[in-house]
Amino acid sequence: MTEKCMAEKKEETMKYLCMAYEEESKLNALSKSEWEVLRTETLTYVDELKKGGYLIIAEPLQSVRTAATVRVRSGKVAITDGPFAETKETLGGFFLINAKDLSEAIQVAAKWPSARLGSIEVRPIEDGLKEDKRYA
Repeated sequence: MTEKCMAEKKEETMKYLCMAYEEESKLNALSKSEWEVLRTETLTYVDELKKGGYLIIAEPLQSVRTAATVRVRSGKVAITDGPFAETKETLGGFFLINAKDLSEAIQVAAKWPSARLGSIEVRPIEDGLKEDKRYA
């Protein structure tokens, strides 16, 4: 894609954060060959998204066992090991994309290989922090 096409694409698109939720136990239960297939599919799709001008960044996260949840209440910091929510599916990684609308962003997310094992949450990125209130 030429620089001019990339610039035009960026002007016509919005950013969407796609969060990949997975069950660590399901991924850990994959055989070595199953994992290699899933990993290769994912890396190939990442390359396709880069070449198509969709992908801004994609990163895997370490195990949820390495997480810490931080809360500040009445000036006191509380730290809890792991995620806040008790759930089987946890955030395993994310990818930030450019798409013309939510429908296109969903189409991109639906092709993410690990969506077959978990889920992908797709959310539009706000264009700055609103002055009147956080959520409309």
